[in-house]
Amino acid sequence: MTKYGSFPGARPRRLRTMPAMRRMVAEYRLHPADLILPAFVREGVSEPVPIGAMPGVVQHTRDTLRKAAAEAVEAGVAGIMLFGVPLDEKKDAAGTAGTDPDGILQQAIRDVRTEVGDDLVIMSDLCLDEYTDHGHCGVLDSEGRVDNDATLERYAEMAQVQADAGVHVVGPSGMMDGQVGVIRDALDQTGHEDVSILAYTAKYSSAFYGPFREAVGSSLKGDRKTYQQDPANLRESLRELALDLDEGADMVMVKPALPYLDVLAKIADAVDVPVAAYQISGEYAMIEAAAEKGWIDRDKAIMEALTGIKRAGANMILTYWATEVARAL
Repeated sequence: MTKYGSFPGARPRRLRTMPAMRRMVAEYRLHPADLILPAFVREGVSEPVPIGAMPGVVQHTRDTLRKAAAEAVEAGVAGIMLFGVPLDEKKDAAGTAGTDPDGILQQAIRDVRTEVGDDLVIMSDLCLDEYTDHGHCGVLDSEGRVDNDATLERYAEMAQVQADAGVHVVGPSGMMDGQVGVIRDALDQTGHEDVSILAYTAKYSSAFYGPFREAVGSSLKGDRKTYQQDPANLRESLRELALDLDEGADMVMVKPALPYLDVLAKIADAVDVPVAAYQISGEYAMIEAAAEKGWIDRDKAIMEALTGIKRAGANMILTYWATEVARAL
Protein backbone atom coordinates (compact mmCIF):
# COMPACT_ATOMS: atom_id res chain seq x y z
CA MET A 1 0.00 0.00 0.00
CA THR A 2 1.31 3.44 -0.94
CA LYS A 3 1.84 5.84 1.94
CA TYR A 4 0.09 9.20 1.65
CA GLY A 5 2.46 11.79 0.21
CA SER A 6 5.00 9.40 -1.26
CA PHE A 7 5.50 8.07 -4.78
CA PRO A 8 3.50 6.89 -6.70
CA GLY A 9 0.68 8.77 -4.99
CA ALA A 10 2.59 12.05 -4.87
CA ARG A 11 3.34 13.27 -8.41
CA PRO A 12 4.40 16.93 -8.63
CA ARG A 13 4.45 16.56 -12.42
CA ARG A 14 0.64 16.69 -12.38
CA LEU A 15 0.98 20.45 -11.93
CA ARG A 16 3.26 20.76 -14.98
CA THR A 17 1.14 18.94 -17.52
CA MET A 18 0.14 21.84 -19.78
CA PRO A 19 0.79 25.57 -20.20
CA ALA A 20 -2.51 26.59 -18.61
CA MET A 21 -1.76 24.49 -15.53
CA ARG A 22 1.77 25.85 -15.20
CA ARG A 23 0.47 29.40 -15.57
CA MET A 24 -2.19 28.83 -12.91
CA VAL A 25 0.23 27.53 -10.27
CA ALA A 26 3.13 29.89 -11.02
CA GLU A 27 4.48 31.34 -7.79
CA TYR A 28 6.07 34.45 -9.31
CA ARG A 29 4.97 36.54 -12.26
CA LEU A 30 6.66 39.38 -14.06
CA HIS A 31 4.53 42.44 -14.72
CA PRO A 32 5.30 45.58 -16.76
CA ALA A 33 4.98 47.63 -13.57
CA ASP A 34 8.00 45.75 -12.17
CA LEU A 35 10.27 47.20 -14.85
CA ILE A 36 12.42 50.32 -15.04
CA LEU A 37 14.20 51.33 -18.24
CA PRO A 38 17.75 52.72 -17.91
CA ALA A 39 18.37 55.22 -20.71
CA PHE A 40 21.39 57.25 -21.82
CA VAL A 41 21.15 60.69 -23.40
CA ARG A 42 24.19 62.19 -25.08
CA GLU A 43 24.88 65.85 -25.55
CA GLY A 44 25.57 67.23 -28.99
CA VAL A 45 24.43 64.34 -31.21
CA SER A 46 21.81 64.52 -33.94
CA GLU A 47 21.30 60.77 -34.27
CA PRO A 48 21.27 57.97 -31.68
CA VAL A 49 24.72 56.45 -31.13
CA PRO A 50 24.75 52.63 -30.93
CA ILE A 51 26.62 51.09 -28.00
CA GLY A 52 28.85 48.40 -29.47
CA ALA A 53 28.87 46.06 -26.48
CA MET A 54 25.11 46.37 -25.93
CA PRO A 55 23.30 45.51 -29.18
CA GLY A 56 19.98 47.33 -29.38
CA VAL A 57 20.90 49.98 -26.79
CA VAL A 58 21.87 53.51 -27.82
CA GLN A 59 22.97 56.84 -26.49
CA HIS A 60 19.85 58.86 -27.25
CA THR A 61 19.42 62.31 -28.61
CA ARG A 62 17.02 64.45 -26.63
CA ASP A 63 14.35 63.81 -29.26
CA THR A 64 14.77 60.02 -29.35
CA LEU A 65 14.81 59.94 -25.55
CA ARG A 66 11.39 61.56 -25.49
CA LYS A 67 10.17 58.93 -27.95
CA ALA A 68 11.64 56.11 -25.85
CA ALA A 69 9.91 57.47 -22.76
CA ALA A 70 6.57 57.63 -24.56
CA GLU A 71 7.02 54.06 -25.79
CA ALA A 72 7.81 52.91 -22.27
CA VAL A 73 4.59 54.47 -20.99
CA GLU A 74 2.60 52.83 -23.77
CA ALA A 75 4.08 49.44 -22.88
CA GLY A 76 3.24 49.85 -19.19
CA VAL A 77 6.81 50.25 -17.90
CA ALA A 78 6.88 51.79 -14.43
CA GLY A 79 9.91 54.05 -14.60
CA ILE A 80 12.92 55.35 -16.48
CA MET A 81 16.42 55.88 -15.02
CA LEU A 82 18.26 58.64 -16.87
CA PHE A 83 22.01 58.92 -17.36
CA GLY A 84 23.59 61.99 -18.96
CA VAL A 85 26.59 61.86 -21.28
CA PRO A 86 28.14 65.34 -21.59
CA LEU A 87 30.57 66.61 -24.19
CA ASP A 88 34.13 65.57 -23.34
CA GLU A 89 35.26 69.19 -23.22
CA LYS A 90 32.75 69.86 -20.43
CA LYS A 91 34.28 67.29 -18.10
CA ASP A 92 36.46 68.61 -15.30
CA ALA A 93 37.85 67.56 -11.96
CA ALA A 94 34.74 68.61 -10.03
CA GLY A 95 32.16 67.32 -12.52
CA THR A 96 30.54 70.75 -12.79
CA ALA A 97 28.41 69.72 -15.79
CA GLY A 98 26.53 67.48 -13.37
CA THR A 99 25.30 70.45 -11.35
CA ASP A 100 24.72 72.83 -14.24
CA PRO A 101 20.95 73.52 -14.38
CA ASP A 102 21.31 73.39 -18.17
CA GLY A 103 23.47 70.26 -18.15
CA ILE A 104 22.46 67.37 -20.36
CA LEU A 105 20.89 65.29 -17.58
CA GLN A 106 18.80 68.19 -16.29
CA GLN A 107 17.66 68.93 -19.84
CA ALA A 108 16.72 65.27 -20.28
CA ILE A 109 14.71 65.26 -17.05
CA ARG A 110 12.75 68.29 -18.20
CA ASP A 111 12.24 66.78 -21.66
CA VAL A 112 10.87 63.51 -20.32
CA ARG A 113 8.71 65.25 -17.72
CA THR A 114 7.23 67.43 -20.48
CA GLU A 115 6.66 64.39 -22.70
CA VAL A 116 5.07 61.98 -20.22
CA GLY A 117 4.30 64.02 -17.11
CA ASP A 118 3.59 61.76 -14.16
CA ASP A 119 2.72 58.71 -16.29
CA LEU A 120 6.28 57.42 -15.85
CA VAL A 121 8.38 57.55 -12.69
CA ILE A 122 11.35 59.66 -13.78
CA MET A 123 14.56 58.68 -12.01
CA SER A 124 18.02 60.20 -12.34
CA ASP A 125 21.50 58.90 -11.71
CA LEU A 126 22.98 61.07 -8.99
CA CYS A 127 26.71 60.58 -9.42
CA LEU A 128 29.70 62.47 -10.76
CA ASP A 129 31.46 59.78 -12.79
CA GLU A 130 29.91 60.80 -16.13
CA TYR A 131 31.05 64.40 -15.62
CA THR A 132 34.57 64.14 -14.17
CA ASP A 133 37.66 64.08 -16.36
CA HIS A 134 39.15 61.38 -14.11
CA GLY A 135 36.00 59.23 -14.23
CA HIS A 136 35.60 58.69 -10.51
CA CYS A 137 32.30 59.05 -8.68
CA GLY A 138 33.57 61.93 -6.57
CA VAL A 139 36.09 64.71 -6.30
CA LEU A 140 39.71 63.82 -5.58
CA ASP A 141 42.00 65.03 -2.81
CA SER A 142 45.58 66.17 -3.23
CA GLU A 143 46.80 62.58 -3.28
CA GLY A 144 44.33 61.44 -5.95
CA ARG A 145 41.96 59.65 -3.59
CA VAL A 146 38.19 60.13 -3.66
CA ASP A 147 37.34 62.62 -0.95
CA ASN A 148 34.14 61.31 0.64
CA ASP A 149 32.95 64.44 2.45
CA ALA A 150 33.84 66.89 -0.31
CA THR A 151 31.94 64.64 -2.70
CA LEU A 152 28.87 64.78 -0.47
CA GLU A 153 28.73 68.54 -0.94
CA ARG A 154 28.63 68.01 -4.70
CA TYR A 155 25.90 65.36 -4.34
CA ALA A 156 23.76 67.80 -2.37
CA GLU A 157 24.04 70.28 -5.26
CA MET A 158 23.18 67.56 -7.79
CA ALA A 159 20.10 66.55 -5.83
CA GLN A 160 18.81 70.10 -5.88
CA VAL A 161 19.29 70.73 -9.61
CA GLN A 162 17.81 67.35 -10.55
CA ALA A 163 14.80 67.98 -8.33
CA ASP A 164 14.41 71.48 -9.75
CA ALA A 165 14.35 69.91 -13.23
CA GLY A 166 11.37 67.77 -12.22
CA VAL A 167 12.73 64.35 -11.30
CA HIS A 168 10.55 62.08 -9.16
CA VAL A 169 13.33 59.89 -7.75
CA VAL A 170 17.08 60.40 -7.37
CA GLY A 171 19.41 57.42 -7.44
CA PRO A 172 22.69 58.16 -5.64
CA SER A 173 25.05 55.54 -7.04
CA GLY A 174 28.47 56.74 -5.88
CA MET A 175 28.68 54.65 -2.67
CA MET A 176 29.93 57.53 -0.54
CA ASP A 177 29.41 57.13 3.21
CA GLY A 178 26.52 59.32 4.37
CA GLN A 179 25.24 60.12 0.88
CA VAL A 180 21.59 59.28 1.51
CA GLY A 181 21.33 61.49 4.59
CA VAL A 182 23.05 64.45 2.95
CA ILE A 183 20.84 64.17 -0.14
CA ARG A 184 17.68 63.84 1.96
CA ASP A 185 18.58 67.00 3.87
CA ALA A 186 19.38 68.86 0.64
CA LEU A 187 16.05 67.90 -0.89
CA ASP A 188 14.04 68.75 2.21
CA GLN A 189 15.75 72.10 2.71
CA THR A 190 14.98 73.18 -0.87
CA GLY A 191 11.29 72.33 -0.87
CA HIS A 192 11.61 68.92 -2.52
CA GLU A 193 10.24 66.76 0.30
CA ASP A 194 8.27 64.65 -2.18
CA VAL A 195 11.32 63.57 -4.22
CA SER A 196 12.19 60.00 -3.30
CA ILE A 197 15.61 58.41 -2.87
CA LEU A 198 16.42 55.04 -4.43
CA ALA A 199 19.57 54.10 -2.54
CA TYR A 200 22.21 52.05 -4.31
CA THR A 201 22.62 50.14 -1.07
CA ALA A 202 24.65 47.16 -2.23
CA LYS A 203 26.64 48.22 -5.28
CA TYR A 204 29.52 45.88 -5.87
CA SER A 205 32.83 46.47 -7.62
CA SER A 206 32.01 44.23 -10.56
CA ALA A 207 33.60 43.06 -13.79
CA PHE A 208 30.13 43.13 -15.34
CA TYR A 209 30.09 46.94 -15.65
CA GLY A 210 32.32 46.89 -18.72
CA PRO A 211 29.78 47.79 -21.41
CA PHE A 212 28.29 50.52 -19.20
CA ARG A 213 31.60 52.38 -19.28
CA GLU A 214 31.19 52.66 -23.05
CA ALA A 215 27.56 53.70 -22.65
CA VAL A 216 28.41 56.72 -20.48
CA GLY A 217 31.71 57.56 -22.17
CA SER A 218 33.62 56.94 -18.94
CA SER A 219 37.04 58.55 -18.49
CA LEU A 220 37.94 56.21 -15.63
CA LYS A 221 41.52 55.12 -15.12
CA GLY A 222 41.96 52.47 -12.44
CA ASP A 223 39.03 51.11 -10.46
CA ARG A 224 36.45 51.97 -7.81
CA LYS A 225 37.35 49.36 -5.21
CA THR A 226 37.82 51.90 -2.43
CA TYR A 227 34.14 52.82 -2.46
CA GLN A 228 32.16 50.06 -4.21
CA GLN A 229 31.65 46.87 -2.23
CA ASP A 230 33.90 43.84 -2.32
CA PRO A 231 32.18 40.91 -4.14
CA ALA A 232 33.32 38.62 -1.32
CA ASN A 233 31.21 40.38 1.31
CA LEU A 234 27.57 39.79 2.24
CA ARG A 235 27.28 41.06 5.83
CA GLU A 236 28.71 44.38 4.69
CA SER A 237 25.67 44.89 2.46
CA LEU A 238 23.38 44.49 5.47
CA ARG A 239 25.39 47.14 7.30
CA GLU A 240 25.02 49.46 4.32
CA LEU A 241 21.29 48.67 4.30
CA ALA A 242 20.86 49.66 7.94
CA LEU A 243 22.71 52.92 7.36
CA ASP A 244 20.73 53.84 4.23
CA LEU A 245 17.41 53.19 5.92
CA ASP A 246 18.45 55.19 8.97
CA GLU A 247 19.44 58.09 6.68
CA GLY A 248 16.04 58.13 4.97
CA ALA A 249 16.16 55.87 1.91
CA ASP A 250 12.70 55.29 0.45
CA MET A 251 13.80 52.33 -1.69
CA VAL A 252 16.98 50.24 -1.84
CA MET A 253 18.86 48.53 -4.64
CA VAL A 254 21.23 45.65 -5.28
CA LYS A 255 23.59 46.03 -8.25
CA PRO A 256 24.48 43.87 -10.20
CA ALA A 257 21.53 41.49 -10.05
CA LEU A 258 22.28 37.93 -11.20
CA PRO A 259 25.72 37.47 -9.57
CA TYR A 260 24.26 38.75 -6.28
CA LEU A 261 20.88 37.04 -5.97
CA ASP A 262 21.84 35.82 -2.49
CA VAL A 263 22.43 39.42 -1.39
CA LEU A 264 19.14 40.46 -2.99
CA ALA A 265 17.27 37.73 -1.12
CA LYS A 266 18.85 38.68 2.22
CA ILE A 267 18.00 42.35 1.78
CA ALA A 268 14.46 41.64 0.58
CA ASP A 269 13.86 39.50 3.67
CA ALA A 270 15.20 42.21 5.97
CA VAL A 271 13.24 45.29 4.91
CA ASP A 272 9.74 46.70 4.57
CA VAL A 273 10.62 49.18 1.80
CA PRO A 274 10.60 48.42 -1.94
CA VAL A 275 13.68 46.59 -3.22
CA ALA A 276 15.17 47.08 -6.67
CA ALA A 277 17.78 45.13 -8.59
CA TYR A 278 19.75 46.37 -11.58
CA GLN A 279 20.30 43.85 -14.37
CA ILE A 280 23.43 45.58 -15.58
CA SER A 281 25.17 45.98 -18.92
CA GLY A 282 27.34 42.89 -18.65
CA GLU A 283 24.35 40.70 -17.86
CA TYR A 284 22.57 42.14 -20.90
CA ALA A 285 25.62 41.74 -23.12
CA MET A 286 26.18 38.10 -22.19
CA ILE A 287 22.67 37.05 -23.16
CA GLU A 288 22.71 39.07 -26.38
CA ALA A 289 26.13 37.73 -27.37
CA ALA A 290 25.25 34.11 -26.67
CA ALA A 291 21.99 34.49 -28.55
CA GLU A 292 23.78 36.04 -31.51
CA LYS A 293 26.00 32.95 -31.61
CA GLY A 294 22.91 30.74 -31.58
CA TRP A 295 23.94 29.18 -28.29
CA ILE A 296 20.79 30.08 -26.33
CA ASP A 297 17.19 31.04 -27.00
CA ARG A 298 17.33 34.81 -26.48
CA ASP A 299 13.72 35.50 -25.52
CA LYS A 300 13.46 32.57 -23.12
CA ALA A 301 16.80 33.45 -21.51
CA ILE A 302 15.70 37.05 -20.93
CA MET A 303 12.48 35.97 -19.25
CA GLU A 304 14.23 33.31 -17.17
CA ALA A 305 16.86 35.76 -15.92
CA LEU A 306 14.25 38.38 -15.01
CA THR A 307 12.05 35.80 -13.29
CA GLY A 308 15.04 34.69 -11.22
CA ILE A 309 15.62 38.27 -10.08
CA LYS A 310 11.96 38.62 -9.19
CA ARG A 311 11.96 35.31 -7.33
CA ALA A 312 14.97 36.42 -5.27
CA GLY A 313 12.92 39.30 -3.92
CA ALA A 314 13.07 42.29 -6.27
CA ASN A 315 9.97 44.45 -6.43
CA MET A 316 11.49 46.46 -9.26
CA ILE A 317 14.02 45.50 -11.92
CA LEU A 318 16.11 47.94 -13.92
CA THR A 319 16.68 46.27 -17.29
CA TYR A 320 17.57 47.45 -20.76
CA TRP A 321 14.88 45.10 -22.06
CA ALA A 322 12.15 46.84 -20.05
CA THR A 323 10.02 48.10 -22.93
CA GLU A 324 10.47 44.95 -25.01
CA VAL A 325 9.60 42.67 -22.11
CA ALA A 326 6.65 44.82 -21.03
CA ARG A 327 5.20 44.51 -24.52
CA ALA A 328 5.68 40.75 -24.49
CA LEU A 329 3.97 40.46 -21.12
